[in-house]
Amino acid sequence: MEQNTFPQNPAFIGIGDESSVRTFLANVFTYMTMALVISGIMAWWFGNDMTKLQYLINFETGSNTILGWVMMFAPLGLVFVMAGLVNKMSGTMLLATFIAFSTIMGISLSYIFLIYSMTSIANVFFITAAVFGIMAVAGYTTKTDLTKLGSILMIGLIGIIIASVVNMFMKSDTMGYVISIIGVVVFTGLTAYDVQKLKRIGEQAIAGTESAQKMALMGALTLYLDFINLFLMLLRLFGGRRD
Repeated sequence: MEQNTFPQNPAFIGIGDESSVRTFLANVFTYMTMALVISGIMAWWFGNDMTKLQYLINFETGSNTILGWVMMFAPLGLVFVMAGLVNKMSGTMLLATFIAFSTIMGISLSYIFLIYSMTSIANVFFITAAVFGIMAVAGYTTKTDLTKLGSILMIGLIGIIIASVVNMFMKSDTMGYVISIIGVVVFTGLTAYDVQKLKRIGEQAIAGTESAQKMALMGALTLYLDFINLFLMLLRLFGGRRD
């Protein structure tokens, strides 16, 4: 679900100063944090209430209900909507779609509370935040061009997606473990790459324009997906199962 599509707009002309870059990135991380908070609240709310979870999971068969399948695939659909219609949507509409995406994504993640203990979820979340923060700083401060690394990581991401689909049928614990290890490496690297890319976009953004808001929202979506995927990969590796 990695998203790298940004709107093209003539408002982005020229090179901004350091303060404009920091303002742009501050907006990106503000939107990303908002989305993580919304998703976290929704995941906890549904994950700790069996009366709500029964709408998503049929506990007799262990399979998803129709609504459960909708909640699983709706976030991917909203990502495509945001990417495909970003130039046609207003900043307000794009923000509303991003909030809707965060809400549904949180609901779709509620199943982790059935599998992992609350303590392990919290511990892995803070580990993820630490790793993400370190790589974000690295991506912002490094003078090395990460473009080539980004291309390699995107190939790795495609490989993870294909392998994950295959493992849905194979249901191999070993393969799942290997996918998670590779996923940690890929999404750790993508965090640095995406932050550097957003820094360059911020150098051209004109603060206060609707185009800048839309670019910040799409950047927040990209980093949100990096964070969530890194969190899930680490949770599969280190998360403690419920008794």
